[in-house]
Amino acid sequence: QVQLVESGGGLVQPGGSLRLSCAASGSRISIYTMGWYRQAPGKQRELVARITRGGSTNYLDSVKGRFTISRDNGKNTVYLQMNSLKPEDTAVYYCNAKNLMLQNDYWGQGTQVTVSS
Repeated sequence: QVQLVESGGGLVQPGGSLRLSCAASGSRISIYTMGWYRQAPGKQRELVARITRGGSTNYLDSVKGRFTISRDNGKNTVYLQMNSLKPEDTAVYYCNAKNLMLQNDYWGQGTQVTVSS
């Protein structure tokens, strides 16, 4: 069992930056593909960024060049650095840990990101 706790969300003006953190406990994240998802009101949850156990990354097209996902296996934490934020980035951001071979799929409780002037 993995517990994921997100932090770092908040209110920021357009063009600003935030760094989200996802602290894991209960298991080492080194065996999981870690991802950040988001869900805006009235919309489906979507994958924002993902980082594999080997460090390969994937991004939603609309955040490429602005967001960076990283992992620190020693600290058992995953980060999402978000720069040049836009109002359309407003959503609840969720951390995910997935290992398909183990059939494990864990979610955090989410952190609100609001981009507004």
